[in-house]
Amino acid sequence: MKVLVTGGAGFIGTWIRSELIARGHSLLVFDHQDRRQHLADGEEFFLGDVRDATAVTEAAAHVDGIIHLAAVLGTQETISNPRPSAETNILGSLNVFEAAAQYDLPTVYAGVGNHAFRLVGTGCYTITKSAAEDLTRMYNLYRDGGRITTVRPVNAYGPGQSIAAPFGTSRVRKILPALSCRALTGTDIEVYGDGTQISDCVYVEDVARTFVTALEHTAEHGPTEKPVEVGPLTSVTVNDIARLVAEYAAKVNGREPVGITHLPMRPGEVPNAVVTSDTDTLKQIGMTAADFVPLDEGIRRTVDYYAGTWLPGYLAA
Repeated sequence: MKVLVTGGAGFIGTWIRSELIARGHSLLVFDHQDRRQHLADGEEFFLGDVRDATAVTEAAAHVDGIIHLAAVLGTQETISNPRPSAETNILGSLNVFEAAAQYDLPTVYAGVGNHAFRLVGTGCYTITKSAAEDLTRMYNLYRDGGRITTVRPVNAYGPGQSIAAPFGTSRVRKILPALSCRALTGTDIEVYGDGTQISDCVYVEDVARTFVTALEHTAEHGPTEKPVEVGPLTSVTVNDIARLVAEYAAKVNGREPVGITHLPMRPGEVPNAVVTSDTDTLKQIGMTAADFVPLDEGIRRTVDYYAGTWLPGYLAA
């Protein structure tokens, strides 16, 4: 199968591309940033923006299936500036779904693990991604060619995830890079809120396997009845995650574990939040979370990655 991956140059997209190639698929990587220099064998590149319906339709004409990841991310960022996320996450997704229906293509859409937050107040990212998920149901029910499965990962983490300020240039803060970089530099970890909130994390390799399996399933059997939720079998608090990172980083750099500092929650974050997944939904595509990388092992791999690829340059700067 030749697969179009929108947002394919991003963190999750890069891991999905590796999984697709490992399974013998070819790729058309669709991204608004020119990353063709990073292509592997079996990959082609299409420079375009999902907001451009013509570009999306042209790309879809050359593939057998779509994994749609392209989105504007961020919780606080989309509150202060909601228009880009609305244009990309809703209208851009609509362009992808229209093109998929036109060519009768099996499609997997990347939903959000905290989709329920839209009912209690959150950022435009969750609102717009959930709105696009509503569109997938419309296409599946009423449109010829509507074959869309939604995959909802909780917080994906792992090697290669971008780093936000003050340690990197990303505009969106992600939990594992933020915790890892602080711990590796001997800086207390910052946790928003009291840390008792549950915000489950799932290793990115498992996320990639789920997306590709969902696409193969959709191509053969049609869309799943329910969204496929990707997360661990056992939930932990943000404090638990922070402690695991601090303890392993201490082993790596030979220091005492750093402390944990609690900060006020930011706009769009829900006090006492519970972000988990219904892992039984994985059965729809023949998967189980029992096979996923355990949190302690995933954190070890992730901290090792930042210690080996980011820390030396940061310390030398």
